[in-house]
Amino acid sequence: MEILKLSLVVVLFFIVLSVQSGEVKEIPPCSFKAVYVFGDSNSDTGGGSAAFYPAGPPSGETFFGRPVGRGSDGRLIIDFIAEHLGLPHLSPYLDSVGTSFRHGANFAIGGSTIRNQNESMSLNGVSPFSLDIQMIQFNNFKGRTGYLYNQVKGHSQRRNLPRPQDFSNALYILDIGQNDIAAGFRMKNDSAFHAAIPDIVEQLAKAVYNLHDQGARVFWIHNTGPIGCLPVTLHYHLKPEELDSHGCLKSQNDFANEFNKQLKERVIKLRAEFPDAILTYVDMYAAKYELIGNAKQEGFFDAADICCGFHEDDIHVYCGNKLKFNGTEIYAGTCEDPSKYISWDGVHYTEAANHWVANHIISGSFSDPPMPIKHACHKP
Repeated sequence: MEILKLSLVVVLFFIVLSVQSGEVKEIPPCSFKAVYVFGDSNSDTGGGSAAFYPAGPPSGETFFGRPVGRGSDGRLIIDFIAEHLGLPHLSPYLDSVGTSFRHGANFAIGGSTIRNQNESMSLNGVSPFSLDIQMIQFNNFKGRTGYLYNQVKGHSQRRNLPRPQDFSNALYILDIGQNDIAAGFRMKNDSAFHAAIPDIVEQLAKAVYNLHDQGARVFWIHNTGPIGCLPVTLHYHLKPEELDSHGCLKSQNDFANEFNKQLKERVIKLRAEFPDAILTYVDMYAAKYELIGNAKQEGFFDAADICCGFHEDDIHVYCGNKLKFNGTEIYAGTCEDPSKYISWDGVHYTEAANHWVANHIISGSFSDPPMPIKHACHKP
C-alpha cells in the first residue's frame, strides 16, 4: 500500500512539473471535412442570385473582382471561416453551374427568416426560403448525393459529391434571425412580437432536431447582430433620445437582445437534450457591437457611414441603382476605399468589417463555451 501511495505521488509530481513547463499537449484541432450553412444574406454566398436574379456590380469588387452573389464588396464571415478551416468557399445549394459540394454546401438565402412566412406573423417582402425549407433542401441533398455517391465509381465521378461519412464529421452553422426581427418592427406591435419570439426560437430548435436526426453532431449557432445599428435605419430622421451611446436605435436593439437571450437559453436546453452533440452559441451581437463602438480605433470611419449607396435628404438609392431626381440622375456607386467602412450598403458589412468580426469569433472569445472554432468538436 505504501509503495502504491509513493507511486501516485511520483506520478502527480511529474504531471504538475509538465504543466509548469508547458509540456502538456494541446487539444488537437477538429478535422472538419465539410461545413453546412443555413441562414440569410449575412451568409448567402450566391443562393439568392441563383434563385432570383444575379447581384450586379459593384458587389464583389474588392476580392472577387466581379459580382459573385454576395451582399458585400468581397468575402463574408462564412468565407473567412471556411478559409480558417482550410476549406474552399462554400458553393450555394441552388447554384448548379460548376459546383462542387465535396466540402459542404450553403443553404443560406438573402431575406430568409426562421419562421415560415405563411405562419401567423406577416413577413411580406422576405425570401420564401425560410429555415424549414432550407431543412427540406438539406434532407434532399443528403439523400440524393448519398445515392449518387454509391452508384458511381471512380474519383472523377465522385469528386464533386460529399462523402457520406463526412456528414457526421461536419460543422453545421446556423446564422439566421435578423429578418424575423425586422418583420417584428413592421408589425408595429411590440407586445405581439415579443409574444412571437418563443415560437421563432423553437422553430430554430426544430432545425437542430432535424439536423441531429440526419447525423449532425457539431453546431455553431450565431445569434443576431445589433440591427438597430444598421445605417439604413439611422439615415432616417431619429430623435437623439432614441439612440444609445454608439448612435444605434435602442428600440430595435432591444428586440435583438430579447431574441438573443431566449435563443441562448434554448441552446443550453438543447445541450441537455443532445448529450452526444456539441452546440456552441456565438455572440455575433457582442462582436459586431464592439466593432461599431470602436470603429475609429480599429481603423474604420464612423459606423453609420455607408460605402455604396446614396442616402441624403430623404432620398434613398441603394447600392448599384440609379434614380432620377429633379432631372438629375443619381447613381449609388461605391466609395473610394471600402476597407475604411464597416457598412457596405447600409445593411451588409464590407469585407474588411466581415474579416474583423470573423477574426474575433473564430478565436472563441465571443462564444459559449469559449472554444475556438477549430476545436468546436470538443466538449469543454
